[in-house]
Amino acid sequence: MTRTARALWFTSSGKSEIRDVALPEPGPGEVLVRTLYSGISRGTESLVLRGGVPESQHDVMRAPFQEGGFPWPVKYGYLNVGVVERGPLLGRTVFCLYPHQTHYVVPADAVTPVPDAVPAARAVLAGTVETAVNALWDAKPMIGDRIAVVGGGMVGCAVAAVLARFPGVRLHLVDADPDRAAVADALGVAFASPGDAEGNCDLVVHASASEAGLARSLALLAPEGQVVELSWYGDRSVSVPLGEFFHSRRLRVRSSQVGVVARPDRTHAERMALALDLLADPAFDALISGQSRFDDLPSLLAGGALPPLCHRVDYGSGHVPA
Repeated sequence: MTRTARALWFTSSGKSEIRDVALPEPGPGEVLVRTLYSGISRGTESLVLRGGVPESQHDVMRAPFQEGGFPWPVKYGYLNVGVVERGPLLGRTVFCLYPHQTHYVVPADAVTPVPDAVPAARAVLAGTVETAVNALWDAKPMIGDRIAVVGGGMVGCAVAAVLARFPGVRLHLVDADPDRAAVADALGVAFASPGDAEGNCDLVVHASASEAGLARSLALLAPEGQVVELSWYGDRSVSVPLGEFFHSRRLRVRSSQVGVVARPDRTHAERMALALDLLADPAFDALISGQSRFDDLPSLLAGGALPPLCHRVDYGSGHVPA
């Protein structure tokens, strides 16, 4: 008998629906996973939902287990934690770069076991922390650096949380929203508004996805300083202030994107395992700013009411339906 699962599909601008999908039998070397939680990466998934992925980036922006194509209909997402119910790793809690779906079958090497010290509800952040790890491999911070993270969204806060462990740095999380001060405090990081942020930075990680944030990031740099650009602008054009002090200070702007591992001596699997190990720190719970049931996702997304950090989706309990 064909088994079915239920999955969230983006169907048109601002619209989504839950559909029944056929669930294949797991073959040799495959696992059947029952989802416990998934997470919505607000910036990227909101952009996908409104149809903002440029045509030139349709292939680059494909999620590992995406179905359909941009702009719509598309099954999209990449923060999923579940329990293996059949196949290797039976009974283990695992993370997978899978969309919002109640059950799924994937190759066993596509899932990463969640360490015992990491609660499943926190492990949904693994994909975002993996992005932060990759960004810092690109940035190469040094002991004693003066660092600002501009943009206190999900990715920016993850970068700040990892940097908070780094010895001897002067670190600020910079955001226009004063409510981010509480998140910064929970992460053990100093907070500043854009106008009050300390300058003379050796490194600025920019994650606000705004022109103003990028301009402020450049203004905060010391001579020979670097901005690592993590923002994904989709189909929007942005202006970069390359006049004034840009050349006289010999500033640099470089991109960082999680699709490519920034260290040639590390694999995707090793990077993901490291991200999950870092999530043993309960400070990361500050990045979860909302939760809802899976069945409520279409109405939640239609209302545009997603919180600014990670929105966690709770699938409750249950086993594979017949």
